[in-house]
Amino acid sequence: MHATTKRVALVTGANRGIGLAIASRLARLGLTVIIGVRDEKNGKEAEKRLTDNGLDAHFTLLDVSNATSIIAALGRIDDIFGRLDVLVNNAGIMIDAETGILELPLGLLQKTLEINTFGPLLLSQGCVPLMQRHNYGRIVNLSSTLGALAEIANPDSKYKELMSPAYRLSKIMLNGITALLAQELRDSNILVNAVCPGWVRTDLGGPRAPILPEEAAETPVWLATLPDDGPTGGFFREHQPIPW
Repeated sequence: MHATTKRVALVTGANRGIGLAIASRLARLGLTVIIGVRDEKNGKEAEKRLTDNGLDAHFTLLDVSNATSIIAALGRIDDIFGRLDVLVNNAGIMIDAETGILELPLGLLQKTLEINTFGPLLLSQGCVPLMQRHNYGRIVNLSSTLGALAEIANPDSKYKELMSPAYRLSKIMLNGITALLAQELRDSNILVNAVCPGWVRTDLGGPRAPILPEEAAETPVWLATLPDDGPTGGFFREHQPIPW
């Protein structure tokens, strides 16, 4: 182990899109960034993109849908760096865009929850002890307005035509996890928040999305680098709190 005094951040699904933009911004702010990706080739390519620009970035194999992979990745991070200060739960899927709640197969729901919900929970549970060592931690969960109950219950919501029940349910649960973690950690210097990046031009968002990944990364990076008196247990978009 070569313990470092630099803050260390783990960003999941950081080989492309918003995750890569977040990793790049954090590295430019002086953090050591770990790119957690389940595909070795994609992960190493992303690492090279950042290191070629002089950034302190490292790839680690991480499948957020696999508990064994999560444990192994956190063990490697501890062995190599001796600390973990920031966790950005960015990895996620939407595979039910054309499905309604009445036809939702449980298998599809389970697959979505494994990546979008259970993975972030397991990673947070594993990261908190590492953060507590230095009395510092920032956990940022990439959520969505599609998972806001205030929007789902609003008959006039501009999102009412969008279905994706598995995706929506996964983000509702992720928001709940965010609030519960923040409540339990409120007496520590570990701040936990959720963020909606908006409709972003990624593989998930599609080419018509108006927001570029670099723009979408701004609020997650702000939450990942909050001062000690920053907010916790909140849901944000463009630096502003939004309803759950």
